[in-house]
Amino acid sequence: MVKIINNFSEIAQHYKAIFCDLWGCLHNGKKSFTKSLEALRSYKSNGGYVILLTNAPRPSEVVIKFLCKLGITEEFYDEIITSGDAAQFSLMSGNFGHNIYHIGPQRDLCFFERKHQPPCIELVPIADASSIVCTGLFNDQVEQPSDYADIINEGVQNNLPLLCANPDIQVDYGNQRLWCAGAIAEHYTRAGGESIYFGKPHKPIYDLAISKLNAVNSSILKSEIICVGDGIHTDVSGGILYGLDTLFVAGGLSNHETGVNDRTRSPNVEKLRRFLKRVKLSPTASIGYFE
Repeated sequence: MVKIINNFSEIAQHYKAIFCDLWGCLHNGKKSFTKSLEALRSYKSNGGYVILLTNAPRPSEVVIKFLCKLGITEEFYDEIITSGDAAQFSLMSGNFGHNIYHIGPQRDLCFFERKHQPPCIELVPIADASSIVCTGLFNDQVEQPSDYADIINEGVQNNLPLLCANPDIQVDYGNQRLWCAGAIAEHYTRAGGESIYFGKPHKPIYDLAISKLNAVNSSILKSEIICVGDGIHTDVSGGILYGLDTLFVAGGLSNHETGVNDRTRSPNVEKLRRFLKRVKLSPTASIGYFE
Protein backbone atom coordinates (compact mmCIF):
# COMPACT_ATOMS: atom_id res chain seq x y z
CA MET A 1 0.00 0.00 0.00
CA VAL A 2 1.22 3.49 -0.83
CA LYS A 3 2.58 5.51 2.08
CA ILE A 4 0.17 8.20 3.32
CA ILE A 5 1.64 11.34 4.89
CA ASN A 6 0.00 14.33 6.55
CA ASN A 7 2.71 16.91 5.82
CA PHE A 8 5.37 17.18 3.15
CA SER A 9 7.94 17.82 5.90
CA GLU A 10 7.74 14.10 6.73
CA ILE A 11 9.63 13.22 3.54
CA ALA A 12 11.13 16.55 2.40
CA GLN A 13 14.60 15.76 3.73
CA HIS A 14 14.97 12.98 1.16
CA TYR A 15 14.71 15.34 -1.82
CA LYS A 16 16.84 18.19 -3.13
CA ALA A 17 14.30 19.31 -5.74
CA ILE A 18 10.54 19.35 -6.31
CA PHE A 19 8.73 19.42 -9.64
CA CYS A 20 5.45 20.86 -8.36
CA ASP A 21 2.10 21.18 -10.09
CA LEU A 22 0.06 24.40 -9.79
CA TRP A 23 -3.69 23.84 -10.21
CA GLY A 24 -5.03 21.67 -7.40
CA CYS A 25 -1.79 21.90 -5.42
CA LEU A 26 -1.01 25.57 -4.90
CA HIS A 27 -4.24 27.22 -6.07
CA ASN A 28 -7.68 26.56 -7.54
CA GLY A 29 -7.69 29.33 -10.14
CA LYS A 30 -9.33 31.80 -7.79
CA LYS A 31 -7.22 31.67 -4.65
CA SER A 32 -3.90 30.26 -3.50
CA PHE A 33 -3.58 27.71 -0.71
CA THR A 34 -1.76 29.29 2.25
CA LYS A 35 -0.52 26.03 3.78
CA SER A 36 0.83 24.86 0.44
CA LEU A 37 2.84 28.04 -0.01
CA GLU A 38 4.13 27.73 3.56
CA ALA A 39 5.33 24.21 2.72
CA LEU A 40 7.26 25.51 -0.29
CA ARG A 41 8.73 28.38 1.70
CA SER A 42 9.92 25.99 4.40
CA TYR A 43 11.38 23.60 1.83
CA LYS A 44 13.28 26.38 0.05
CA SER A 45 14.58 27.79 3.34
CA ASN A 46 16.19 24.40 3.97
CA GLY A 47 17.96 24.43 0.61
CA GLY A 48 15.37 22.74 -1.59
CA TYR A 49 14.96 23.75 -5.24
CA VAL A 50 11.43 24.26 -6.57
CA ILE A 51 10.44 24.04 -10.22
CA LEU A 52 6.77 24.67 -10.96
CA LEU A 53 5.74 22.31 -13.74
CA THR A 54 2.35 23.13 -15.17
CA ASN A 55 0.18 22.14 -18.11
CA ALA A 56 -0.90 25.75 -18.58
CA PRO A 57 -1.14 26.36 -22.35
CA ARG A 58 0.22 29.90 -22.05
CA PRO A 59 3.89 31.01 -22.02
CA SER A 60 5.55 31.09 -18.61
CA GLU A 61 5.79 34.90 -18.47
CA VAL A 62 1.99 35.11 -18.73
CA VAL A 63 1.51 32.47 -16.04
CA ILE A 64 3.92 34.28 -13.72
CA LYS A 65 1.76 37.42 -13.88
CA PHE A 66 -1.34 35.34 -13.12
CA LEU A 67 0.36 33.69 -10.15
CA CYS A 68 1.39 37.05 -8.72
CA LYS A 69 -2.26 38.08 -8.62
CA LEU A 70 -2.90 35.02 -6.44
CA GLY A 71 0.00 35.88 -4.14
CA ILE A 72 2.27 33.15 -5.53
CA THR A 73 5.39 35.23 -6.03
CA GLU A 74 8.91 34.16 -6.96
CA GLU A 75 9.86 33.80 -3.29
CA PHE A 76 8.07 30.43 -3.35
CA TYR A 77 9.81 28.89 -6.38
CA ASP A 78 12.97 28.99 -8.47
CA GLU A 79 11.76 28.16 -11.99
CA ILE A 80 8.49 27.73 -13.84
CA ILE A 81 7.99 25.64 -16.96
CA THR A 82 4.67 25.48 -18.81
CA SER A 83 3.39 23.11 -21.46
CA GLY A 84 2.72 26.30 -23.42
CA ASP A 85 6.46 27.03 -23.54
CA ALA A 86 7.23 23.64 -25.07
CA ALA A 87 4.28 23.75 -27.48
CA GLN A 88 5.02 27.32 -28.56
CA PHE A 89 8.64 26.44 -29.30
CA SER A 90 7.56 23.60 -31.58
CA LEU A 91 4.95 25.74 -33.33
CA MET A 92 7.35 28.62 -33.88
CA SER A 93 9.94 26.20 -35.25
CA GLY A 94 7.59 25.66 -38.17
CA ASN A 95 6.68 22.08 -37.27
CA PHE A 96 2.96 22.68 -37.84
CA GLY A 97 3.00 25.06 -40.79
CA HIS A 98 1.99 28.70 -40.79
CA ASN A 99 -1.80 28.58 -41.27
CA ILE A 100 -3.32 27.58 -37.95
CA TYR A 101 -6.88 26.97 -36.80
CA HIS A 102 -7.12 27.79 -33.11
CA ILE A 103 -9.45 26.03 -30.68
CA GLY A 104 -9.39 27.96 -27.43
CA PRO A 105 -10.45 31.14 -25.63
CA GLN A 106 -9.42 34.67 -26.54
CA ARG A 107 -7.20 34.86 -23.45
CA ASP A 108 -4.89 32.25 -25.02
CA LEU A 109 -4.08 34.30 -28.13
CA CYS A 110 -0.81 35.27 -26.42
CA PHE A 111 0.31 31.75 -27.29
CA PHE A 112 0.71 32.87 -30.91
CA GLU A 113 2.75 35.96 -30.09
CA ARG A 114 6.45 35.65 -30.71
CA LYS A 115 9.07 38.16 -29.61
CA HIS A 116 11.52 36.95 -32.21
CA GLN A 117 10.74 36.52 -35.90
CA PRO A 118 10.22 34.39 -37.94
CA PRO A 119 7.99 32.51 -38.58
CA CYS A 120 4.72 34.28 -39.17
CA ILE A 121 1.72 32.40 -37.83
CA GLU A 122 -1.66 33.25 -39.32
CA LEU A 123 -4.90 32.19 -37.65
CA VAL A 124 -7.30 30.99 -40.34
CA PRO A 125 -10.61 29.09 -40.71
CA ILE A 126 -10.27 25.33 -40.41
CA ALA A 127 -10.85 24.87 -44.16
CA ASP A 128 -7.65 26.85 -44.86
CA ALA A 129 -5.53 25.43 -42.04
CA SER A 130 -2.39 23.30 -42.16
CA SER A 131 -2.79 22.35 -38.49
CA ILE A 132 -5.00 22.80 -35.45
CA VAL A 133 -3.74 24.22 -32.17
CA CYS A 134 -5.90 23.50 -29.13
CA THR A 135 -5.26 25.48 -25.96
CA GLY A 136 -8.68 24.83 -24.42
CA LEU A 137 -12.37 25.18 -25.15
CA PHE A 138 -13.79 28.38 -26.61
CA ASN A 139 -15.94 28.76 -23.49
CA ASP A 140 -15.09 26.21 -20.81
CA GLN A 141 -17.79 27.62 -18.51
CA VAL A 142 -20.61 26.16 -20.61
CA GLU A 143 -19.12 23.84 -23.24
CA GLN A 144 -18.02 20.23 -23.20
CA PRO A 145 -15.97 18.15 -25.68
CA SER A 146 -19.03 16.66 -27.40
CA ASP A 147 -19.87 20.17 -28.65
CA TYR A 148 -16.82 19.97 -30.92
CA ALA A 149 -17.89 16.96 -33.00
CA ASP A 150 -18.25 18.94 -36.26
CA ILE A 151 -14.88 20.67 -35.87
CA ILE A 152 -13.19 17.40 -34.98
CA ASN A 153 -14.70 15.58 -37.95
CA GLU A 154 -13.63 18.30 -40.38
CA GLY A 155 -10.11 18.31 -38.98
CA VAL A 156 -9.83 14.54 -39.25
CA GLN A 157 -11.21 14.54 -42.81
CA ASN A 158 -8.63 17.17 -43.79
CA ASN A 159 -5.81 15.16 -42.16
CA LEU A 160 -4.85 18.06 -39.91
CA PRO A 161 -2.53 17.31 -36.99
CA LEU A 162 -3.72 18.74 -33.67
CA LEU A 163 -1.19 20.32 -31.33
CA CYS A 164 -2.48 20.01 -27.76
CA ALA A 165 -0.92 22.69 -25.55
CA ASN A 166 -2.50 21.34 -22.34
CA PRO A 167 -2.83 17.55 -21.90
CA ASP A 168 -5.03 17.95 -18.80
CA ILE A 169 -8.53 16.53 -19.22
CA GLN A 170 -10.17 18.60 -16.48
CA VAL A 171 -9.24 21.22 -13.91
CA ASP A 172 -10.91 22.59 -10.80
CA TYR A 173 -11.65 26.31 -11.02
CA GLY A 174 -12.95 27.33 -7.62
CA ASN A 175 -15.85 24.93 -7.05
CA GLN A 176 -16.29 24.20 -10.77
CA ARG A 177 -14.74 21.34 -12.71
CA LEU A 178 -13.92 22.49 -16.23
CA TRP A 179 -12.83 20.68 -19.39
CA CYS A 180 -9.34 21.29 -20.78
CA ALA A 181 -7.58 20.94 -24.13
CA GLY A 182 -6.59 17.35 -23.38
CA ALA A 183 -10.24 16.32 -23.54
CA ILE A 184 -10.57 17.75 -27.06
CA ALA A 185 -7.36 16.03 -28.14
CA GLU A 186 -8.61 12.75 -26.70
CA HIS A 187 -11.82 13.01 -28.76
CA TYR A 188 -9.77 13.98 -31.82
CA THR A 189 -7.65 10.85 -31.50
CA ARG A 190 -10.70 8.64 -31.03
CA ALA A 191 -12.14 10.08 -34.25
CA GLY A 192 -9.02 8.98 -36.13
CA GLY A 193 -7.00 12.19 -35.98
CA GLU A 194 -3.40 12.74 -34.93
CA SER A 195 -2.94 14.56 -31.60
CA ILE A 196 0.52 15.74 -30.54
CA TYR A 197 0.83 16.54 -26.84
CA PHE A 198 3.11 18.93 -24.98
CA GLY A 199 3.32 18.87 -21.19
CA LYS A 200 2.88 16.25 -18.49
CA PRO A 201 2.99 13.23 -18.67
CA HIS A 202 5.14 13.48 -21.81
CA LYS A 203 8.93 13.33 -21.71
CA PRO A 204 9.96 16.70 -23.28
CA ILE A 205 8.70 18.84 -20.39
CA TYR A 206 10.66 16.71 -17.90
CA ASP A 207 13.77 16.93 -20.06
CA LEU A 208 13.41 20.71 -19.96
CA ALA A 209 12.97 20.69 -16.17
CA ILE A 210 16.06 18.51 -15.72
CA SER A 211 18.11 20.81 -17.95
CA LYS A 212 17.04 23.84 -15.87
CA LEU A 213 17.97 21.96 -12.70
CA ASN A 214 21.34 20.82 -14.05
CA ALA A 215 22.21 24.40 -14.97
CA VAL A 216 22.01 25.24 -11.26
CA ASN A 217 23.21 21.99 -9.68
CA SER A 218 24.29 19.14 -11.93
CA SER A 219 24.98 16.86 -8.96
CA ILE A 220 21.29 16.31 -8.10
CA LEU A 221 20.29 12.73 -8.86
CA LYS A 222 16.93 11.54 -10.17
CA SER A 223 16.39 9.78 -6.84
CA GLU A 224 16.62 13.20 -5.14
CA ILE A 225 13.72 14.69 -7.13
CA ILE A 226 10.02 14.28 -6.36
CA CYS A 227 7.06 15.19 -8.56
CA VAL A 228 4.08 16.64 -6.68
CA GLY A 229 0.61 16.86 -8.20
CA ASP A 230 -3.07 15.95 -8.11
CA GLY A 231 -3.24 14.67 -11.70
CA ILE A 232 -2.94 10.90 -11.48
CA HIS A 233 -2.62 10.53 -15.27
CA THR A 234 -0.34 13.56 -15.71
CA ASP A 235 1.69 14.43 -12.61
CA VAL A 236 1.95 10.91 -11.18
CA SER A 237 2.07 8.95 -14.42
CA GLY A 238 4.59 11.35 -15.96
CA GLY A 239 6.88 11.26 -12.95
CA ILE A 240 6.80 7.47 -12.80
CA LEU A 241 7.49 7.13 -16.53
CA TYR A 242 10.47 9.46 -16.18
CA GLY A 243 11.86 7.46 -13.25
CA LEU A 244 11.12 9.99 -10.51
CA ASP A 245 9.46 9.64 -7.12
CA THR A 246 5.92 11.02 -6.92
CA LEU A 247 3.65 12.54 -4.28
CA PHE A 248 -0.02 12.18 -5.19
CA VAL A 249 -2.19 15.02 -3.86
CA ALA A 250 -5.39 13.05 -3.40
CA GLY A 251 -7.52 16.04 -2.38
CA GLY A 252 -7.42 17.59 -5.85
CA LEU A 253 -9.09 16.16 -8.95
CA SER A 254 -9.57 12.74 -7.32
CA ASN A 255 -10.94 13.94 -3.98
CA HIS A 256 -14.26 12.11 -4.35
CA GLU A 257 -12.62 8.82 -5.30
CA THR A 258 -10.10 9.02 -2.46
CA GLY A 259 -12.37 10.35 0.28
CA VAL A 260 -10.53 13.61 0.93
CA ASN A 261 -12.43 16.68 2.13
CA ASP A 262 -11.82 19.72 4.32
CA ARG A 263 -12.93 17.77 7.38
CA THR A 264 -10.84 14.62 6.95
CA ARG A 265 -7.91 16.26 5.05
CA SER A 266 -6.45 12.79 4.45
CA PRO A 267 -7.27 10.05 1.94
CA ASN A 268 -9.37 7.12 3.07
CA VAL A 269 -7.03 4.13 3.06
CA GLU A 270 -9.43 1.69 1.40
CA LYS A 271 -10.75 4.20 -1.14
CA LEU A 272 -7.21 5.20 -2.08
CA ARG A 273 -6.19 1.56 -2.46
CA ARG A 274 -9.13 0.84 -4.78
CA PHE A 275 -8.53 4.00 -6.79
CA LEU A 276 -4.84 3.29 -7.36
CA LYS A 277 -5.61 -0.31 -8.27
CA ARG A 278 -8.13 0.89 -10.86
CA VAL A 279 -5.74 3.37 -12.48
CA LYS A 280 -2.85 0.89 -12.18
CA LEU A 281 -0.41 3.43 -10.77
CA SER A 282 1.59 3.43 -7.56
CA PRO A 283 2.93 6.81 -6.39
CA THR A 284 5.76 6.92 -3.87
CA ALA A 285 3.49 8.59 -1.33
CA SER A 286 0.09 10.24 -1.06
CA ILE A 287 -1.16 13.27 0.85
CA GLY A 288 -4.59 14.85 1.22
CA TYR A 289 -3.48 18.39 0.44
CA PHE A 290 0.03 19.61 -0.26
CA GLU A 291 1.05 21.28 2.98
